[in-house]
Amino acid sequence: MTRLIPLGAEERMVQLAEGPVRVLTGGNADDATIPVVLIHGGGTDNAGISWFHSFAALGGDRGVIAVDLPGFGGTKEVLPVGGPGPMADFVVRVADAMGVSKAAMIGVSMGGDVALNVALRHPERTAALVLIAPGGLAERVGGRATHFLSWLGAQLPDWLLLPLARVANRFSRSVLKAIVEDLATLPPEVVDEFVREARGPRAGIGYGRYNQETIGRTRLLNDLTPRLHEIGVPTLLFHGESDRMVDPADSRRAAELIPDARLVLVPRIGHWVQLEAPDLFAEETRRFLAAVEGAPGAS
Repeated sequence: MTRLIPLGAEERMVQLAEGPVRVLTGGNADDATIPVVLIHGGGTDNAGISWFHSFAALGGDRGVIAVDLPGFGGTKEVLPVGGPGPMADFVVRVADAMGVSKAAMIGVSMGGDVALNVALRHPERTAALVLIAPGGLAERVGGRATHFLSWLGAQLPDWLLLPLARVANRFSRSVLKAIVEDLATLPPEVVDEFVREARGPRAGIGYGRYNQETIGRTRLLNDLTPRLHEIGVPTLLFHGESDRMVDPADSRRAAELIPDARLVLVPRIGHWVQLEAPDLFAEETRRFLAAVEGAPGAS
């Protein structure tokens, strides 16, 4: 299956012990700047979808890497690793394979959860965090009834889950309308890739494993809120005020609890700030990274 490769990116298959991993690389690596590692979201996302604009926008003076996580995109031959902790360890192994010792971790939604786990589990590998509507910051999925139904859904075996997912994914364009505030803000290439990915074989298997590991019977098992005070790197958060997938209140609370954090709330934008408001995202992120690089003791 041919997958979307963003402008300014090249596709590589990197061999790890677990199997072949799809990695997008680009930018202009410079010893004076921090490289960035981009971590996509859940559902049937992949690196080309989430980071369609980001290689051209961020790669002018730094190296850029984006990985398809196990069970997603072009890394479906690798068995899903489950929750955000093992995913974070996997991202670090990819960084090792790419020769990146320290980077700014940039994650959207589920990828934000993974990025937070990289910062907590591997602080020596994390120069900064950029989080877009991050997961991992809530006690439950909605109210108690909604959460319980989500937990039941996460328990379904693959022989039932995958056929149900295929039926649901026939309506992937309608799903996009729930993710973003205005579908017209998405490039046609992104919409087409989202639809193709959703209708592919074993679509959603990686996200299914993530949900199985993170949705407990009465609460989410990946809520990092009690540990946010441990984040020791500068952090920039983005959240669309019209986000229907992740409550903006989660990011507001995180910005108060992380010692060195700032939140950019974006009006009339949904879940994908980096795609719905790409110019704002790029400008704020470039300014943030430049400030991190210029701070005393930056390395």
